[in-house]
Amino acid sequence: MADVNRGNRPLSPHLQIYRKQLNSVTSIINRLTGISLLGGALLVVWWLMAAASSAEYFAFVDGLMTSVLGDIVMTLSLLALWYHALAGVRHLVWDMGFGLDPEASDKMGWGIIIGTVAFTFLTIIAI
Repeated sequence: MADVNRGNRPLSPHLQIYRKQLNSVTSIINRLTGISLLGGALLVVWWLMAAASSAEYFAFVDGLMTSVLGDIVMTLSLLALWYHALAGVRHLVWDMGFGLDPEASDKMGWGIIIGTVAFTFLTIIAI
């Protein structure tokens, strides 16, 4: 028989005490960086198409891309690229059957975060 008092019952207790895990957060960020990389790629394609169209239009688009806002967007795209690449390597390691225990998974998660910041910083310095 259906429970007619369904709307008056409290939510499950796990919803109040749930703590996000590093593994789930890094997985969500991996998906978000994959989507955001599409936006960065579209900006680069726009810049290349402007270069192919006319000098005036290229100067306009290049001015936007090299402005402070453009530098911020490209730096965040670089950050997303490094994060997504390192998370992809972690998934390849998992696909081989390594690092599936919680301790190794947490270490790889922190490695992705630290590696992303380090590689982004090194890339900016090298450019």
